[in-house]
Amino acid sequence: MRSTRTTRRAGLALAATLPMVAAALAMGVPAAGAESGPHGRDSLRGTQPLWATAKADLGPTADATRVNARVYLAGRDAKGLAAYARAVSDPHSSSYGKHLTARQTKARFGATGEQISKVTAWLKSAGLEVTGRSARYITVSGTTAAAEKAFGTELHNYRKGSKTYHAPSRTASVPESLNGAVLTVVGLNNAPRLVRHHAQLPPPPAVFRNAGPFSSYYGSNVAKDLPSAYGEKQPYAVKGYTGAHLRAAYGAGSRTGKGVTVAITDAFASPTITEDAQTYAVKHGDKPYGQGQLSQVLPKKYKNIKECDAAGWYGEETLDVEAVHAVAPDSDIVYVGGASCTDDDLLDSLGKIVDGRLADIVSNSWGDIEANQTPDLAAAYDQVFQIGAVEGIGFYFSSGDDGDEVANAGKKQVDTPANSAWVTAVGGTSLAVGKDNTYQWETGWGTEKAVLSKDGNSWTDFPGAFTSGAGGGTSRTVAQPFYQRGVVPAKLAKANGTTPMRTVPDIAAVGDPNTGFLVGQTQAFPDKSLKYSEYRIGGTSLAAPVIAGVQALAQEARHGVPIGFANPAIYQRYGTPSYHDVTDHPLGAGKGLGVVRVDYTNGIDDSEGVTTSFRTLGADSSLNAVVGYDPVTGVGSPAPGYVNSYRH
Repeated sequence: MRSTRTTRRAGLALAATLPMVAAALAMGVPAAGAESGPHGRDSLRGTQPLWATAKADLGPTADATRVNARVYLAGRDAKGLAAYARAVSDPHSSSYGKHLTARQTKARFGATGEQISKVTAWLKSAGLEVTGRSARYITVSGTTAAAEKAFGTELHNYRKGSKTYHAPSRTASVPESLNGAVLTVVGLNNAPRLVRHHAQLPPPPAVFRNAGPFSSYYGSNVAKDLPSAYGEKQPYAVKGYTGAHLRAAYGAGSRTGKGVTVAITDAFASPTITEDAQTYAVKHGDKPYGQGQLSQVLPKKYKNIKECDAAGWYGEETLDVEAVHAVAPDSDIVYVGGASCTDDDLLDSLGKIVDGRLADIVSNSWGDIEANQTPDLAAAYDQVFQIGAVEGIGFYFSSGDDGDEVANAGKKQVDTPANSAWVTAVGGTSLAVGKDNTYQWETGWGTEKAVLSKDGNSWTDFPGAFTSGAGGGTSRTVAQPFYQRGVVPAKLAKANGTTPMRTVPDIAAVGDPNTGFLVGQTQAFPDKSLKYSEYRIGGTSLAAPVIAGVQALAQEARHGVPIGFANPAIYQRYGTPSYHDVTDHPLGAGKGLGVVRVDYTNGIDDSEGVTTSFRTLGADSSLNAVVGYDPVTGVGSPAPGYVNSYRH
């Protein structure tokens, strides 16, 4: 996302979904960066957005219009950073696992004092005001005229939909004399990428509750008085899985994640997270949090509160924290909240983690569609991910909750930052855990909904319309990374042309809200009281922290040695007993699966009635979970052998 684009919560699905951005490189050369341009200048690829066309051009932007931008620094060895990030992550490399400390990484790859001074002097000489800086970027503000002088372009106004925004009319560039010190610039176009502003966060959101009947475990309570589906009576949805179910399903064994730190990034921060997480743990048999086990790193102030629906992010943080702890109860958890849901602020959260090496594993349940990403931002994200890889930090991103995105965005595409070659994209499954926490099966998460007819004798328009499903497919912007070669079928990798491209996801875990996780959160009730309450939830927002928890168990099995960027190791295990090979029809071809759901019409109680529906499982838009790698579940979900396969 850019300085104003908003990030979506990727997959906080109650019954629907709730989803941010980045990436585009083939494990080496960034999608944006300096290259030979006009005489005496280096072009910054990807800085002119695709929507800035001649047809949409409304003429030059007024010279006095303010421009706020971030100038990202390439560091002293951008190519060396990418190369070393790959080497330390590849089990076949002699450098595998030879991670650097944050200080060593900065000394070897960070921007030099001379580079910073030269870039700063150049920006000021153009008339821009330097308003801030971090280890990776310099922020500037100034007039359009000053920005045009600095970046060797003209800003024009363009029609984008029903709105008008300014953007470069040609690719931005920087002086050749800077010797490649600038990676890219973000903010020369002001098309919204949603944002908000206020000084204080709002109270908890309105209550949401699930109606019954429920199954206590998958299949335990069959809806005998309701119509059949797929030739037989079907079970009610589970009330919600807890840690015991997930640990059993994914082979935790005696591992608890001890000695491992998991970071979680989201926007804003729930004001009741400490109390809610402790209440939930005690209530559901998870180990209570020890002193300091759950900590938060928060911004001094928040922005864009209304636009970002700040209170809506509280449930995301709650889900992520409670899911990680449920799977890896001895792991330390550090929540790093963004000041808003924009790219700039979420990038700052990710930057804090790598700058201070705050964690080994980072769970991120947010994203946006690939069509909204630009190469300049992709390069900024990938730089952070590469630094993380060098330091032994792995980033895990939810793959999205709208399947192939056709129903949501009108075109097949994947989500970002999950499409980055430097992160682990996590897809979703529907999970059946039986009596005594016995793993029964999984299918790719994809839901179709048919409502009970008025006479109660049939399911209307069975199987109904697609509602949600795990995001996946083939990127149009990111080349196929080395670790996917020989695993991803050529037909899928070349779905958009003749060149093999990055496919998503890499791995999967439970994400279907119909077989989802029980979460506990303080919510606002109609009588204006604030009370702790529980509800079932899902989405790849659940799958990402579950996999983060599993990775914490795997790192414990390595005696605490960081796994780092995990994809090469994940694909190395492809085709082994480490994975459940998840398919759309785990009980056999033609065997339909589903659950009956009863939902309060008003989301709270039965005062306005209930809605009964049948949810077909394993129907993810045009995506199919098949034997082998697939665009719904990747290589599959962790099987009992997965965690110990990392054992040293």
